[in-house]
Amino acid sequence: MTSILDEADQKMAKSVEATRENFATIRAGRVTPTVFNKLTAEYYGTPTPLAGLATFTAQDARTILIAPFDQGAMGAIEKAIRDSDLGVNPSNDGKVLRAVFPELTEERRKEFVKQAKEKAEQGRVAVRQVRQKAKQGLEQLEKDGEVGKDDVTGAEKKLDATTKKHVDAIDEMLKAKEAELLEV
Repeated sequence: MTSILDEADQKMAKSVEATRENFATIRAGRVTPTVFNKLTAEYYGTPTPLAGLATFTAQDARTILIAPFDQGAMGAIEKAIRDSDLGVNPSNDGKVLRAVFPELTEERRKEFVKQAKEKAEQGRVAVRQVRQKAKQGLEQLEKDGEVGKDDVTGAEKKLDATTKKHVDAIDEMLKAKEAELLEV
């Protein structure tokens, strides 16, 4: 029974971490190379993460310098960035790409807040799905006669507390991301 609770706690923690990584891809006031984490480019016919094709360096608050490892991949990287939802058209000087991000407008900030709320909800859903699966495992133990009803009730209370802890962590991350996005 404790193995079910421990496994659920670990999976919920992974869901929280995945949500944190998703939040990192949402641009706030200062641009960071993490906004490129989810992008892939066609490299020799294979979709390849941009992080495996180039180095990304923050030149200033709005500019990212992209230096491909292989100059042959420059066109594919440029196309992947241009076709993404980042709203950036990188400039190519033959050696490196420069992605200059526009200032965030109030409208764009609100759009990013909406994205953050969607990602937070996805995280909460993932945590609740883990809870549901663990609850079914506990009910199965009771049904098989391995544990009593009181033990299952106690374990479900612990499971609910664990679920609340992880959902609260996601809510805190969302609150921080919203504040970061709306800060001018």
